This record gives sequence, C-alpha cells and structure tokens, in this order.
Amino acid sequence: MYYYIRKTLEKTDKLDIKGKKARFVAVLNSAEWLENREKFDMGIEMDIDLSTIHSTKAEVNYDSLTGTFSIPDRENISAPKINFAFALDEKGIVFIDDSGYVEKTISTIISTKRWAVPGIERFIFDFLEQIISSDQALLEHVDKELDTVESNILGGDGIDPSQRVSRIRSDLRDLRVHYEQLLDLSQELEENENNFFSKENTRYFHLFTQRVSRLHDLTAALREYSIQIRDLYQSQLDIKQNRIMTLLTIVTSIFMPLTLIAGWYGMNFKYMPELEYKISYPIVIAVSIAIVILSLIFFRRKKWL
Repeated sequence: MYYYIRKTLEKTDKLDIKGKKARFVAVLNSAEWLENREKFDMGIEMDIDLSTIHSTKAEVNYDSLTGTFSIPDRENISAPKINFAFALDEKGIVFIDDSGYVEKTISTIISTKRWAVPGIERFIFDFLEQIISSDQALLEHVDKELDTVESNILGGDGIDPSQRVSRIRSDLRDLRVHYEQLLDLSQELEENENNFFSKENTRYFHLFTQRVSRLHDLTAALREYSIQIRDLYQSQLDIKQNRIMTLLTIVTSIFMPLTLIAGWYGMNFKYMPELEYKISYPIVIAVSIAIVILSLIFFRRKKWL
C-alpha cells in the first residue's frame, strides 16, 4: 500500500519516488520489500526477519534511518509482541509489516486526522501517538485495580491476590521497558542527524518524548505500588499468624498449671494426704477455675486478648 502525505494520507497505486511530489508512506510485507526495495533508493540492505525483532529502536545510517518496533499487545501484554520494521529518508518512510498492525494504524490516522501543515514529521508523530493512545486509560485502570486489591487486603478479604498482583507487576515491567525504548527512538528522531526533518517540526518528537516520559514515570510508580501491595499482603499474613500464635500461647499458658496439678495428683502415692480428704476434689476444681479466671484477667490487662 502506498500513500502520499498531503492534508491527510492519500492512497495511490504507484509512487513517483524520484519526482517532486509530496513525501510518501509505503506499507509492505517482507516479500514485497525484498522485491521492491531497490526502487526506494535508500542505499541500505535490509534483510528483514520480523521473527527476530525483540525491541523498538532506530539506527542512523549514512543516507537513511532504519529501525524496528516491538509493541506489546495492550489487550494481553504478556502475549507475543507485534513486530515490524521501517526505513526512512528525505523522500518518505517505508514500513515492513506482516501483522497488519501498520495498515490498521494508518486507517485510523486517515479517518481521524487532517493536517493544516502536512509533513512526514507530523505523520510520524501521529503514528507514534496511536501506539500509546490507550495507555493512559490502561494505566488508570491498573491503578484502580490495585486500589481495590489494597482495600480488600485491609478489609480482611481472604482471597490471595498474589498471583494477580504478580501478573500486573510483570505487565508494568514490560510496559516500562517499552516506554524506555520509545524514548530512545523519539530522541533519535529529534536529534535529526541526517537532516531529514524540518528543524521547526522536530518539536513533534520532543512533545512525544514528554508524553512517553510521563507514561514511563506513571508505570514505574504503579509498579512500586504493586510491590507495596505485595508487602502489605505479606504483613497481613504475618499479623494473622502472630494472632494465632498469641492465642495458642495463651491457651498453653492457661493449661500448663492445670496440667501440673493433674500430673501432680495423678501420681497416686500411698501417703499423699490430700487423696484422703473429702473436699480435695472440689478444692482442685475451684483452684483450676481460679487459675483460668486469673489468667484471662492478666492476659486482657496486657491486651493480649
């Protein structure tokens, strides 16, 4: 698919690469790139293997700028990433994509954007913006979910949130790495080493850098929050275990003297005088009850109960 950059992207069946028309956007699959790369005259040899792409980055060449995108699926961040490559020079930009992601993104740009001052810088900015367009809402949803988990923990909810919090923390880590790579790419574009972009329009890349930086900071804060929630849950478990141990200690402390009395008078020595008294049994009962009551009073005053 080929497009010219005018007030919006205008689809065309054939590009005039060497002409003086508006800059272009081309979207090719791997096979189409291998077949047509010579006509773009970018002076590069890109043997694209999209399966080996694992990061988002840009590399400056002598007369072109090339790079790759590795984008997490916002619906399932732990799923395999969406990978594609690109190459650009002063004439336009070529995407090499087998996933259909680029074409879908361009369709969204065509339906939602009209440019007063068309340019490849503005197109790249809008393309990058589409990548992160839903991220603010996504991170806000994660924030609310973590708030709910924290409230449930403090409310004594017995459901173990560890697995879900661990998944959220893993997703946030992947997003943080993704934003760091987008920052590097945006800064490379803003540097404009080959002067492919108008200097006044590099402000678009600076604006994108600022937005991604805010998302990166929010992601890092949420990841720290998820770690705090994990620690909070562990501390609540420790408190519950301490309460159980305290209760067991109290029960043991109450029954120790009773066990001593039972063991002492259970020896049945022949000359134990207490065994002959008629009131020995009631006395033992009374002493046992007194021990229990005094122990409970003592533990309550110490606020152990």
